[in-house]
Amino acid sequence: MLLKLDPDKVRSEEITDVEAICADSVFKCYQCGKCSAACPAAPEMDMLPNQVIRYLQLGMFDKIMQSKTPWICASCLQCMTVCPKGVDLAKIMEAVRTVHLRKGEGVLDMNKCDEDYKKRAPQIALISGLRKFQSLS
Repeated sequence: MLLKLDPDKVRSEEITDVEAICADSVFKCYQCGKCSAACPAAPEMDMLPNQVIRYLQLGMFDKIMQSKTPWICASCLQCMTVCPKGVDLAKIMEAVRTVHLRKGEGVLDMNKCDEDYKKRAPQIALISGLRKFQSLS
């Protein structure tokens, strides 16, 4: 049985905002998973990059708001490089972070990261997270 997503039925205000900020449609993704396979930060994420897109497609922005994944994304562009549909997931993640910040939620506090995480995480993820954290201070 083929299940079709109707963007008009699931598109919430947050998803509309994300698409407006990144100037792209989250519905271009057909869930091949190559973005998650290429992501160097995926082992540290609680939700894979393709799952973020799927939750957006399903209109479940609140699920993404509870995740640390958008804040761990280092915007290294590996996902976009391997995407057969040309979805710029780094831009989408940045748009999700922007919507988080506009709502006053979802900030990764680098001061609360334990030493074990700091040793395991890709350096670019720590720098990216620190940059985002400091911009709010």
